[in-house]
Amino acid sequence: MKPNTRNSLILALLAVLMVATRVNHWTPIPDASWAVFFIGGFYLRNWTRWAFPALMALAVLIDYAVISRMGISFWDHYCVSAAYWFLVPAYFAMWAGGLFVARNYKRGWSTLATAAVALLASVAVCQLLSQGSFYWISDSVQNKSVAGWAANYFEWLLPYLRTTATYVGIAAVVQAIAASASKTALPAQSDDARKR
Repeated sequence: MKPNTRNSLILALLAVLMVATRVNHWTPIPDASWAVFFIGGFYLRNWTRWAFPALMALAVLIDYAVISRMGISFWDHYCVSAAYWFLVPAYFAMWAGGLFVARNYKRGWSTLATAAVALLASVAVCQLLSQGSFYWISDSVQNKSVAGWAANYFEWLLPYLRTTATYVGIAAVVQAIAASASKTALPAQSDDARKR
């Protein structure tokens, strides 16, 4: 498969995953947005200039559609304030984690360790930027304190890490299966070529 075709397919799948899960913020299907940006950084590193902004715009568009469907003005929603725009650097932290794994990718177990550390660091920074900006900038939080911020940060860190790691883990399994299948297919193709 040609790189542009592959990247287009991956971008489309990531967009579908985000649309399918981001519209359901409070339902049993967890939001895959953080994982989408991490996976995007890994697979779409050469398309970062436009793939990241495209996925970011999609995230905002989904939020706008969901909030509008509730009959609320976008800017009047609890989650939307000046802090909302911190999602850009927060999601780029996830993208940068994927970029880091891609740059250090080698087939083997060491890549899993690299990916785990990068994922943990990316989620921690993403949570710091998204939750921290909401806590400190938004008018929705009353009685702000460092202790209150820290308690809120750590209360939500593990659930976000668990959700993101689940989606990234599924992508890693698919990656391993695809890599194994392409290894298996190559000798068979060589045998066919020799017979001709």
